[in-house]
Amino acid sequence: MTDVASPEPEALTDEAILARFLRSKNQPTGSQTLGFRMVAVSQAEKSVEVEFDARAELLLNPMKQIQGGYLCAMLDECMSVACMVASGMTHVAPTAEMKTTFFRPAQPGKIRGIGKVVRWGSRVAFTEGELYDPEGRLLAKGTGTAIPTPFASYKGK
Repeated sequence: MTDVASPEPEALTDEAILARFLRSKNQPTGSQTLGFRMVAVSQAEKSVEVEFDARAELLLNPMKQIQGGYLCAMLDECMSVACMVASGMTHVAPTAEMKTTFFRPAQPGKIRGIGKVVRWGSRVAFTEGELYDPEGRLLAKGTGTAIPTPFASYKGK
């Protein structure tokens, strides 16, 4: 008797996806710079909760606040990772466009991020992201669109 491989990969649980992120040895350098760490995953809600360790020696502007471009990168990271989770870890989703609104200055230290896929289509994913300070105050909010692309066919180089 021979084993026949299933044509569909087995679905990953939220816990398995979280564990995959936490044990990753190949975290992208951009994620490393931002101090990215996955906290929670919900495939049912198409959302993620992440934490950033915003290091003063890397991310400050002349006013000693986190530079807005880094906050945009944090929002992009939240929304992009939410896309990966929404796909069951089968797709990447390069950002096509993004809009950011800043509500208050961000200080060095921990920043909590929430990323969510509002709608996952075959050609476009609509996303939202929010960043919060340690007191739970909203720092910035982003919306975006991304292009779902299977990992196997992604040629990001």
